[in-house]
Amino acid sequence: MEHFVYILKCCDGTLYTGYTTDVERRLKEHNSSDRGAKYTRGRRPCVLVHIEQFPSKEEALKREYFIKHKMSHEEKAALTGA
Repeated sequence: MEHFVYILKCCDGTLYTGYTTDVERRLKEHNSSDRGAKYTRGRRPCVLVHIEQFPSKEEALKREYFIKHKMSHEEKAALTGA
């Protein structure tokens, strides 16, 4: 199974980082259903601006944590080109 960390750019210019095994499905959920993150529900539409693939869930979740909690907004913007 493939594991992904992704970054979305919301309509208000903010960035959202998440983990999934199906990026296409997750992006649709963020943009059109209650299954999307509470953060993104009020900031639609969201656009996928960055994706990274990992061989294990553990590695992907470590990377997601690092991006969310250790990187500055400027570092995230540089990573995504946003």
